[in-house]
Amino acid sequence: MDYENMDIDEVGPRVTVREAASTHVDFTLTNVSIAFAHSLRRTILSEVPTMAIDLVEVEANTSVLPDEFIAHRLGLIPLNSKSIEDVLYTRDCDCDQYCEHCSVTLTLRAKCTGDEIMKVYARDLVVGEPRPNEWVGNPVITDKSGLGVVICKLRKGQEVRMKCVAKKGIAKEHAKWAPTSAVGFEYDPHNKLKHLDYWYEEDPLKEWPKSKNAEWEDPPQEDLPFDYNATPSQFYLSIESAGNLEPDSIVQQSIKVIQQKLAAVLQELAGGDDSNRNADMNGDGFADGPRSPDVMNGTADHGYTTPFVNGGATSAWGGGATPYGATPYGQNGWGN
Repeated sequence: MDYENMDIDEVGPRVTVREAASTHVDFTLTNVSIAFAHSLRRTILSEVPTMAIDLVEVEANTSVLPDEFIAHRLGLIPLNSKSIEDVLYTRDCDCDQYCEHCSVTLTLRAKCTGDEIMKVYARDLVVGEPRPNEWVGNPVITDKSGLGVVICKLRKGQEVRMKCVAKKGIAKEHAKWAPTSAVGFEYDPHNKLKHLDYWYEEDPLKEWPKSKNAEWEDPPQEDLPFDYNATPSQFYLSIESAGNLEPDSIVQQSIKVIQQKLAAVLQELAGGDDSNRNADMNGDGFADGPRSPDVMNGTADHGYTTPFVNGGATSAWGGGATPYGATPYGQNGWGN
């Protein structure tokens, strides 16, 4: 494909930040297609890597909550994921289960010795050393009291002792790895393109109030004819971080993920051909993947026979045809 002659606007995407804080950012994205805008939104939601507790080894738990309940609550505690590039995915690490290169170990030890109910907070999680860097794995605590979320409550004599292992992952695998708590997305607030069909009783303008994004675009003019070829050109995004990553870092990481995926596609388009693909299917590409045994009972097997009678041509109870005679695909089975 000739990529040099493609009709591409030289201006490029443009971002206008309307509001920014430590936990959220509100911006507009212009001069991009709706496909790119949705790709960015979906990547932000599900493919930005973060840290979260994935394994919990319970040494003692005499609280009223089951082990699985506390493990689930521990997994949802946001952990600092700054410079998460220093952490390896478990599948890419050479260790058996986890190590200091692909995980962070946290310890939870609490016991109630008084008569009052004792609350166990996220601050009670102690981060172990070594770890990939000085930030990753720290519980995110944003409340003014500096306690964090409540993990459980203990009465006198009750205790919890647990070892938690945090790993790198994405929200496609589990929601606990989600970097955001909410992502707002809107385009065409005046519905000029008629992409939305509002249900209303009397007047849609009164029953469906406009969002604040409508102030950034001109209202529609009733005397103009409808343009069937019009496409949206301005998109409004509002990102609220869960605390594990800063909002600007979330957007940068999502763009990096999109670039990596596009680079992989371009590499396949530029270097992949049928001969290489056939060579990979003959063993080079799937040498480490699961496949059927090469030899079964002393005979070659191609993955579609059973170890029963006649190499799998009939069932273990005999009979080469169905109880109703020949099938529509052949005389006695799938073919002659």
